[in-house]
Amino acid sequence: MNALAITDHGSMFGVIDFYKACHKEGVKPVLGCEVYVAPRRRTDRLPKLDDQPSHLVLLAENQRGYQNLLKLVSLGYTEGFYYKPRIDKELLARHNEGLIALSGCLAGEVADKILGGQPDKARRAAQDYLEIFGRDHYFLELQDHGFQEQRTVNRELLKIAAAFQLKNADALAPGQHVKGGGIIQRD
Repeated sequence: MNALAITDHGSMFGVIDFYKACHKEGVKPVLGCEVYVAPRRRTDRLPKLDDQPSHLVLLAENQRGYQNLLKLVSLGYTEGFYYKPRIDKELLARHNEGLIALSGCLAGEVADKILGGQPDKARRAAQDYLEIFGRDHYFLELQDHGFQEQRTVNRELLKIAAAFQLKNADALAPGQHVKGGGIIQRD
C-alpha cells in the first residue's frame, strides 16, 4: 500500500500522529475528515430540524486543501456547533479549493434522500456538491457491507452518475487513490 487516508468524524485531532506514522513507514498520508453538514445553515439550531447533520468526506488534495480543511473543521466548532461540529454549503463553497469530496455513507445527504424516497432531492443534493467542488473533485461513494439499504442507495447513485454523465472510477479498496471521476468505493 503506498497511500492511506484518515477521515475522523468531525475532527482532525489524529492527523499529526497519523502523518508522522505514515512517513515513518514510507506510506503517503492522505489527510481528510468526515464532516457534518448542517441541513440548513450552520447557525440554525432548531430541535428535530437542525440536530441531524449529514456526512460528507473531504480529502485534502494539496497544501491549500489542507488549510481549507482545517478552516472548515475549526468553523464547524466555532460557528456551527449544535450537538456536533457542523459546517454548511456556504462554507464549503467558500473553502473548497484543494479539496476532494465523497458523497459519504448512508448518513450522507444524497444517500439519506434516496433512503427517504426522495430521488429528486438526492439528485439536487448531488448537483449542489458538483457545483461546489466540480466534476473532478466530487465523487459518489458506493459502499456494500451487506446492508440492503446500501444496495438500494448504490443502485440510485449509479442512476445519478448516469444522469450527470459522471465517469466511473475503479472499485477501490481502502488506501487506494481515485482515477477518473464520478464514483468511488471504499470499505
